[in-house]
This record gives sequence, structure tokens and C-alpha cells, in this order.
Amino acid sequence: MVSEQFVCDLNKCKGGCCEDGDSGAPLANEELEYLREFLEEIKPYITAEGKKVLEKEGLYKYDQEFGWVTPTIAGRMCAYGFRDATGVIKCGIEQAWRDNKISWKKPISCHLFPVKITKSKRQNQEYVNYEPRQDLCKAACKLGKQLKVPVHVFLKEALVRKYGAEFYTALEAAALHTKKDKV
Repeated sequence: MVSEQFVCDLNKCKGGCCEDGDSGAPLANEELEYLREFLEEIKPYITAEGKKVLEKEGLYKYDQEFGWVTPTIAGRMCAYGFRDATGVIKCGIEQAWRDNKISWKKPISCHLFPVKITKSKRQNQEYVNYEPRQDLCKAACKLGKQLKVPVHVFLKEALVRKYGAEFYTALEAAALHTKKDKV
């Protein structure tokens, strides 16, 4: 994650990560409560199809592999998503946050993408892995290299949100140390 480079290129991918996957977005336990708490503020930002899915399936569902996830529209786009005028999929949760309607930005799994967190089964550990989608994220990998933006820098806000400023400072130090070792 400290040597790879990445910058989302929404003009190319059109927010495809919000509809391409095996399931909806993974949710942390506290995010289930946020969805219940902020649903009325989020609703104006999601599609009629998304609202129907939420009414039928619920605000979240349990997936055997991923745990709690957002529901999807016909197994594709996240029920909380919408397409803007240019065809880019945007997050209704994040739009409600941007408009100061709610205090929660969006699921942390979405904010951290293309980094995925896997919890160990035996130990109380999390594995933080950089996993861009091969085709979908090709343009973002190219843009990151062109702009020379490491993944951890692109994801600074999300990493600080998840793990705190102290963690990010240590990550930056590790990245700098790794860079010096390569020179």
C-alpha cells in the first residue's frame, strides 16, 4: 500500500465499485445504527428502485462471506446509490453528508476502497490489503502513477477515520523508510 499509486478516476470508471462486486458494501456494526438513524435524511438522495429494495429487503442484510452489507438493486448497484447527470454512480449517504443533513460520511468499507480489511478468525487482528479491481481500477492505477500519489496518501482521510492520526503518522513514517531503502 505504501509503494502502489492510485487516484480514483470517476470519469473513466463511473463509480463502478458501487455496482461491481459479489455483494453490497460491507458494514461495521455501528453503521447499522447509522442507517436506521439517518434513513429519512438519506432517502431523498436515492433512487425509487433503491427505496423499493430497502422497503422489501431492509436497510442491510447478512451475507455469509462478508457479514452485514448494503442491499443491492438486482444484484448490481448499491441500494443507497444514484447516477448523476454524467452517469457516475454517487453515494446517497455521502451526498446527505455533503449537504450537512447527517454526520456520517458513508460506510468505512466504501471510504477505504480499494483497500479491503479482513479480520482474522483466530486472533483479534485486521489485515489491511490494497486490492484494486483489475479492469475497473485500471484508469485509477494509471492516474495515480501519473500524479505520483501513493495509495495511503490518496486514502489519508479514510485511514485516519478508521485507525486514527497516530496510525497514519506511523504509516507515513514506514512509507518514508521504505522509500529510503529503495534509493
